[in-house]
Amino acid sequence: MSNTSLAAQAVANSTSPIAPAAFNGIEWLVALNVWAFTAACLIGAMTILTLLSDWWRHRERERPRQALLARIWRVIGLMFATGITLRCGAGALVLWGWNIDDPGRTGALLFIQRVVDPVAIAMGVTGMTLFVLTLPGMLHQLRRDPLPLNLWQAWPVVRRMLAVGVICFVAAVGVTVTR
Repeated sequence: MSNTSLAAQAVANSTSPIAPAAFNGIEWLVALNVWAFTAACLIGAMTILTLLSDWWRHRERERPRQALLARIWRVIGLMFATGITLRCGAGALVLWGWNIDDPGRTGALLFIQRVVDPVAIAMGVTGMTLFVLTLPGMLHQLRRDPLPLNLWQAWPVVRRMLAVGVICFVAAVGVTVTR
């Protein structure tokens, strides 16, 4: 196979069979990154699904003004979760798909990562902008007494996310050790 892209040529010239050369062959660092990127991608996807299903479930009973505020809040969460999911998904794809025996495919994954990065950054910046725009109103609501927020209500969702993180850790260690 001809390695026409610069990324494919860099992969073909790599001496590291487990990950890009930037890891200096340090297996625990590779495992840590595989775990972090994979877990963050999956948890971000879970957050997206949670926000979309919540919107769908409550679409009929929210009044127009409440719906606007709830929509803005959900969009902020969706922007952050989508940015994290895209960025970490692309990073996980590169690490899971790293193969110096197939530099063309690995180079394509590196290229996909570079294409996805600006989109993920745009999502994050949009989320931050909306967060800052809504900050005065949200802070006003959060300062009300009694606090109209029950954090423990979402604990089952967080528990599932933590379980995904543990499973991703085991998978990351396994894939790094067996390469």
